[in-house]
Amino acid sequence: MTKKVFLTFFLACGFILGSYACTNYIITKGASVDGSVMISYSADSHVLYGELYHWDAATWPAGTMLEVYEWDTGKYLGKIEQALQTYNVIGNMNEYQVSIGETTYGGREELWHQPGSIIDYGNMIYIALQRSRTAREAIKVMVELSEKYGYVSEGESFSVADAEEAWILEVIGKGKEIRIDASGLRKESKEFQRTLKPFVDKVFYSDHDFLKKLEEIAGKNFAEEHGKRLIEEYQKGIKGMVWVALRIPDGTVSGHANQARITTFPLANGTTSITSQNLDKILDPQVECAYSYDVISFARQRGYITDAITDEKFSFSDTYAPLNFEAARFSEIRVWTMFNKVAPGMSKYWEYVKGNIEFDPVTGYGSNRMPLWVKPQKKVRVRDMMDFMRDHLEGTELDMSKDLGAGPYGNPYRWRPLTFEVDGQIYLNERATATQQTGFSFVSQMRSWLPREIGGIFWFSVDDADNTVYYPVYCSSTRAADKYARGYGSMMEFRDDAAFWVFNQVSNFVYTRYRDIHPEVRVMQDKLENFYIDFTPTIDSYALKLYGTDKSKAIDFLTDYSVNIGNNLVMQWKNFYAYLFTKYMDGNIKVKDGNKKNPKVSQPGYGEQWYRYIVEKTGDKLKYKQ
Repeated sequence: MTKKVFLTFFLACGFILGSYACTNYIITKGASVDGSVMISYSADSHVLYGELYHWDAATWPAGTMLEVYEWDTGKYLGKIEQALQTYNVIGNMNEYQVSIGETTYGGREELWHQPGSIIDYGNMIYIALQRSRTAREAIKVMVELSEKYGYVSEGESFSVADAEEAWILEVIGKGKEIRIDASGLRKESKEFQRTLKPFVDKVFYSDHDFLKKLEEIAGKNFAEEHGKRLIEEYQKGIKGMVWVALRIPDGTVSGHANQARITTFPLANGTTSITSQNLDKILDPQVECAYSYDVISFARQRGYITDAITDEKFSFSDTYAPLNFEAARFSEIRVWTMFNKVAPGMSKYWEYVKGNIEFDPVTGYGSNRMPLWVKPQKKVRVRDMMDFMRDHLEGTELDMSKDLGAGPYGNPYRWRPLTFEVDGQIYLNERATATQQTGFSFVSQMRSWLPREIGGIFWFSVDDADNTVYYPVYCSSTRAADKYARGYGSMMEFRDDAAFWVFNQVSNFVYTRYRDIHPEVRVMQDKLENFYIDFTPTIDSYALKLYGTDKSKAIDFLTDYSVNIGNNLVMQWKNFYAYLFTKYMDGNIKVKDGNKKNPKVSQPGYGEQWYRYIVEKTGDKLKYKQ
């Protein structure tokens, strides 16, 4: 790869990661303090408006069709058959405590966006939630949707969990083929028939390869003028996905953050590991691994692996999303930060997550990468999960609050793009878990010892996790809080009482003087989140009493509680913004001075370190002359 091509590729990848990057952490029953299964998710996008989705449970007449619109863009994709029964879904959790999160890893570009496909990753999540009672059922639904209707998105990692277990499902489409057959050729003009005759029944799997061959045979001008039309005319999507699903062993924690993480996996034995040819068996509790029957053969057919890689050595991640610097530095490092907080010995992977990848000389696979899961030294609380989402690489040499980019106020945020170029050299901004462009994030908590309507709590927030508050939404809730509800404001429609905009006002004010203002945000986070967590047993207890006599009353109570907490939180945060703005505007810190008319005013300035930097850069320019 030439330097120019590499720079272009790297900068483009930086844009992709900056636009679509997300983070998931997964905690199994045996790894949590109270026996909950938990997953966390941040939906990080510069164009995603944070709101709380809701779908009512419903029964549908046979033959009902569901219109599918791409989650990211709203583009109409097509219609699919609706299920006869769908379940109540609030956010990314349904009434059966099934919860799903995702991160986009991209992978091999020629496998993206298969033509004619209808199911994108967002609809795969929300349709599966409406149709599943367990994590295993959800995986089955997701795979079957792609097989029947095709998969239109890029490579994805999914966290799929219920009150008993958690899985990672990693998928990528099969792309398309471009084939000009004899019947197609006959439709072309005589001149085109002569030109295209060498292409008959030749198969190309990417636009690039087809156009390259077309240019060789017919010339650059012909390829530029007619190539796009020929591709659109003769391309055909290869329906379905290649995929692997692994159950996370109980007592361990896992995560993913925009890089595929499943490497080798146990081959099918009919008992604990199965292929898609026996997909119904995934409902058997003995099964701990499932994968598409052609996940390895497809890679061989495409030339992604050599004969040196046996089926036993085959790595999904290294094959379909080969490691590179950015995969480690921008993505794997976010998984490492959580692992490092809970498990010993993670320092040995520090060089890897900084981007210093070692490769096996035979397979070409990464040889110093992190494990898919680790056993925590200390069990994890729901509050810990919230705080995992607030990390900026604190306590490491890459701490974002410590370098020059943090400015005078130690701001651990960097505006995009992730990469920039100076004098032909690419540099980067770190990509931490907490980030300014989060639309929404959640911690889903599934508790098996309670009735399902009470057991599931969807701890929801909007905007940057470091400057937001997670509040409880019970999984049986039949409506969303008004201030968080879908359609209450949008990315280009400001509403001063919409949750997304209220929290963004605080966070964006914090970014101006992080060191001074953020400690107050942290105090409020602690106060509110600890209150919600501490009050949960009281709500559970009262809901259980109602549940024993009238389930519908229990659901109404939990819905009202969730809605009221959410709406009240927005009003509290709106008032909090007024307090912060009044106190910290114009570079001051103002506090009341007893009964005096005017407040006490302090002016902390920029701090000695920044003043020294100014002097270093300006010399005598700003020197005060006595």
